[in-house]
Amino acid sequence: MTSAPATQNPLLIGDGLPLFADIQPAQVEPAVTQLLEDLEAELTHLEASVEPTWAGLVEPLTELHERLRWTWGVIGHLMGVKNSSELRAAYETVQPPLVKFSSRLSQSQALYQAFKTLRESEAWVALDAAQQRIVEAELRDAALAGVGLTGTARDRFNAIQLELADLATQFSNHVLDATKAFELKLTQPDEIEGLPESLLSLAAQTARDRGHDAATPEQGPWIITLDSPSYGPFLQYSRRRDLREKVYRTFISRAASGNLDNRDIIRRILTLRREQAELLGYSSYGELSLARKMAPDVAAVEQLLEELRQASYPAAEREFAALKEFAQTDDLQHWDVSFWAERQREAKFAFNAEELRPYFPLPRVLDGLFGLIHRLFGVTVKPATEPAPVWHPDVQFFQIVDGQDARSPTSTSTPTAVRPRSAAALGWTTASVVLAARSMARRAPACRSLT
Repeated sequence: MTSAPATQNPLLIGDGLPLFADIQPAQVEPAVTQLLEDLEAELTHLEASVEPTWAGLVEPLTELHERLRWTWGVIGHLMGVKNSSELRAAYETVQPPLVKFSSRLSQSQALYQAFKTLRESEAWVALDAAQQRIVEAELRDAALAGVGLTGTARDRFNAIQLELADLATQFSNHVLDATKAFELKLTQPDEIEGLPESLLSLAAQTARDRGHDAATPEQGPWIITLDSPSYGPFLQYSRRRDLREKVYRTFISRAASGNLDNRDIIRRILTLRREQAELLGYSSYGELSLARKMAPDVAAVEQLLEELRQASYPAAEREFAALKEFAQTDDLQHWDVSFWAERQREAKFAFNAEELRPYFPLPRVLDGLFGLIHRLFGVTVKPATEPAPVWHPDVQFFQIVDGQDARSPTSTSTPTAVRPRSAAALGWTTASVVLAARSMARRAPACRSLT
């Protein structure tokens, strides 16, 4: 695998906005290799010279984490929005050494002891609440990363970490490939009966993207996929029950057969998670997972779920019975519920969801989202005043500023068009903006660990 020299590798910038247009899959392996070599040297130096103070421990460790997060975050982001066979191969090549370094970092005895010393020193009371929480989280996360293990137990724990990372990548790739592999090509008028113009337009665009250059919303052909903007409306509006069933059954059985079968992967993940939990002294992976969460134990989670079930189940039964009565059938299946629920709404309120579309164009939706963010977090989201590097022409770039002060902006990018073969990117839109706003609103130092 060849690439530009490391000094020219855009994945090694480590700060600011990624130069997406310059990043190629061939640059991933040399970038990560060089980065890990540099970080290994920095970690060794930090371990030898660490001081149990905020400035002597947390700040240099945060800088190390941030360099790793920046490069790996860009690669992971591109895996989600511009997935390709070349990028996958590069990702799978560098993932094992990266996981090994992450384990080495998390299990550093020198850093762990320094955090313990800081926690027990007189300097502790001088730290503010956010700083104390960061130190306590580092101690907790180190324990959960196996810092207390030795010998064969540590070796086994680290081997599990490697295998789980590989299995997670396989799982995600299988789901994505299975989603992309399915298409339902419609060519006859009866096959599109009930479908709204917006879905016909998307289906025709998908057909053009897949080689049917003459496809139009009026004449077809139309291609339905398992991506949410296609799958959801099709179940909602298609009057062809047989086609709804076909699409639904394919959707719920993605990556459950053939070369993309995830069932053995799921079983293996569950086995490894239980073994990992037991190595750390927990009776189940549920207990291990809750060690980082607010719920006190597994029983409390189950109790909450049962309370929700008891409160919601009778109402759900009544609503389902009413829907069956409206549909005039006792044979109401999963692929029928969305369709008949929409028909029931039309009958009750004399409108359908499609009629709301003109009232919610993208600019208005974004204005509403950004207004809500301002009310919640006191920050302002604005279109960037200068061009920014993006991974697709449809992406819009925004700045998040503290009130009206634009001197220290945070940034976020939002995909503004659905591309059926990379629709996973769409799910990041609201979450990325809100998380960036929350991060800026807190204005607290962060010491992140690779997960």
